[in-house]
Amino acid sequence: MALENKLELKLSQKLVLTPQLQQSIKLLQLPQLELSQNLAQELMENPFLEEVFEGPSDDSEAPAAAKEEEAPQEAHDDTEVPLERIFDFTTSDYFDERASDGRDLGYFNDADPLPTFEYSNKRPDLSEHLLWQLRLSRESEPVGRAAEIIIGNLNDDGYLLASMEEMAAAANVDAATIEEALAFIQNFDPSGVGARDLQECLLLQIKPLKLGNTLVDKILREGFSELNSKKYKQLASKFKASIDDVLVAVKIIEGLDPRPGRNYSNTDAIHITPDVYVEELEGKFIIILNDEGVPRLRLSNYYKRLLKNKNSLSEEERKFLDEKMRSAMWLLKSLDQRNKTIYRVTENILKFQEEFFRKGIRYLRPMILKDVALDLELHESTISRVTSNKYLQCPRGLFSFRFFFSNAVPGRDNVSATTVKEIIKDLIEKEDPNAPLNDKLIVETLRSRSINVAHRTVAKYRDEMKIQSHARRKKRF
Repeated sequence: MALENKLELKLSQKLVLTPQLQQSIKLLQLPQLELSQNLAQELMENPFLEEVFEGPSDDSEAPAAAKEEEAPQEAHDDTEVPLERIFDFTTSDYFDERASDGRDLGYFNDADPLPTFEYSNKRPDLSEHLLWQLRLSRESEPVGRAAEIIIGNLNDDGYLLASMEEMAAAANVDAATIEEALAFIQNFDPSGVGARDLQECLLLQIKPLKLGNTLVDKILREGFSELNSKKYKQLASKFKASIDDVLVAVKIIEGLDPRPGRNYSNTDAIHITPDVYVEELEGKFIIILNDEGVPRLRLSNYYKRLLKNKNSLSEEERKFLDEKMRSAMWLLKSLDQRNKTIYRVTENILKFQEEFFRKGIRYLRPMILKDVALDLELHESTISRVTSNKYLQCPRGLFSFRFFFSNAVPGRDNVSATTVKEIIKDLIEKEDPNAPLNDKLIVETLRSRSINVAHRTVAKYRDEMKIQSHARRKKRF
């Protein structure tokens, strides 16, 4: 087949995102904290942007450096100190001066540097706590090396993740040494650390309580499956004990900690900052965008005048300023558009879900992103970006924007899946502990309220809310 060159004309459509449009889309989906960080970075990089501070109006005609030059100097003490006096100033002179005005005296030696102290309020994590105990021990070097490998393979709850073979190879020791090191670590505080499963963790915790060879020990060793299924009658029959004795042993086991390492977690609590506030005032809801911590920006008049005077600028300087001017104007326009879009979406949610804001979660209506997009004449992807990683604070509490979007379930009335979950949760909370509702009864109760859901749907909702099955919820005695 011969190869040849030829010209062809083709028409095609493709989406081209300019840098300005990309920036606008990025700002739209940023939550408040990330938006503050992004604007702070823009303030450093773009001279045309300056922050507006609340308080008395300030002159923004010139940058800060120029203001400092033009500002009158503060009044200083006219008394001049001779240079010789400064060089001859001694420690005794310093203390004499302090004593003359009643200040406290301190004592130090000119020849010795002042000590420095470092304070830290950081709590030690589980690994640091265990290593500190290991440093105080007098184990042999191979066992100590193996113990460090074991500590490095514990998760935040204190459970061992790696196999004994892997840790022995990593520590370059034999199987007996790694077993000895593990037994050594399992005697450390907190009790139960270094276990490979829940059963071993609980057994380690009853050792310091001196409950070995008791009914508690027997249940954990030989009746763990029955304990997990709450088959207390079988446990009583298996160990030839009374139901009361079994219940006392179970009560002790319930007091043990299944996650012994969690008290040494250094994970900081994440505080959510709402992007929007919805407040009720005289029977009407008002929307307030949260701009706390977000820099208020404006264009610098000084640099605008500088750009107008193009004759005094080189071509490279004019090009740089033109680019920064366009970038600053587009950023301010994108910020304004972002705030307006978030406000409109919040207003639309308030319109659709007003009954929820007034009466509670039982009145949450089914709503999807497409409903808001059609009502506001925006693209569905825009609504998705607005509602992503943003939160709304209202009298009912703090909610993610995505909380207000849920599908409808079949029935006579238009009921959202979130409302059905709340009804299921309420039914389970009010059930008789001795005769808890199974999924079939919950389905029948919902159908009596004109909510048609399948058995597997109830099971799925219950799992999502982390509610156990009726067999596990049943109070045996």
